[in-house]
Amino acid sequence: MLAVCCQTLDDNKPKRHGADGLIGGNPGSAIHIDFSTTLKKHCFPGLAFRPMPSDSKSTLIWYNTKEPKDVQYWSEELDSFLETYHNQNSFETVQNCNRNKQPDENKFCAFQLTPDFAPCTKEYRYGFDGKERGGPCIFLKLNKIFGWQPEFYTNATAPSDMPKHLRDHIAKEELQERHQIIWVDCMGENPTDVENIGPINYHPQRGFKGKYFPFHNVKGYVSPLVAVHFERPQRGVLINIECKAWARNIIHDRVDRRGSVHFELMVD
Repeated sequence: MLAVCCQTLDDNKPKRHGADGLIGGNPGSAIHIDFSTTLKKHCFPGLAFRPMPSDSKSTLIWYNTKEPKDVQYWSEELDSFLETYHNQNSFETVQNCNRNKQPDENKFCAFQLTPDFAPCTKEYRYGFDGKERGGPCIFLKLNKIFGWQPEFYTNATAPSDMPKHLRDHIAKEELQERHQIIWVDCMGENPTDVENIGPINYHPQRGFKGKYFPFHNVKGYVSPLVAVHFERPQRGVLINIECKAWARNIIHDRVDRRGSVHFELMVD
């Protein structure tokens, strides 16, 4: 029952939300059952990744860069997924928000697929064509929850289990007052995976800006994205990858994949 409650999102405004809602102040999803105290301990946010394999039960992204059909499948999956982002300007509810400015009431901040996403763009086939032995781009988005407001880490509040390279990055961004972000970090799950995963870059930045939250189900809203570019993964090897979202009110649970997402990558 808890699994159902954590995975089902009502398309309309919920009867309860935030601290009074089904899952308290943590992102996730909701149906209207009045036992929020119990579920608050169990329902935590998660990440989703795109593109998805044709088998809905699979989390394996496997392709051969020399097979045009493989490259076509994965790039067209992303074309389809990103179509909504190209169409958002048709809504009167969209608003251009500068830096960390929150949108006006009944508006949402536009999320643009800017040139900063390169090479994770259609022009470059999202990296799946393997030019210069490069790797693919995997897009991440955070689950929606009505009214959830992220609590951001600072250098002083970053937890000890956060990777050092991410703590260092937050410290630098905080100096520029650019730390109001739900951070994202991807790593190989096991020592062998860490060896094989290669360099990783994040586009347009290493997380989701705070101005896109809270989600208020405004018509036309699209979730912010992070494109994770695996620059040079080892060829012919299956790599287990875990990506985590980092905010003070996001809790990680590897067993149930809360606050994180797992997938496998194999490039031939």
